[in-house]
Amino acid sequence: MSEAPDKNMSREERLAAKLRENLRRRKAQAREMGSGATESGDSGVSNPESTS
Repeated sequence: MSEAPDKNMSREERLAAKLRENLRRRKAQAREMGSGATESGDSGVSNPESTS
């Protein structure tokens, strides 16, 4: 088996590629969840500024 193509990439290039891959995966997960969480206002993220 030959070496992985990642061996020729710099550390920054590898990190950038992993970040893009992670972003794509998270976007796909968000699409699967649908817009139900955002419509109901329960996104799971607390916003202390909105509780005034």
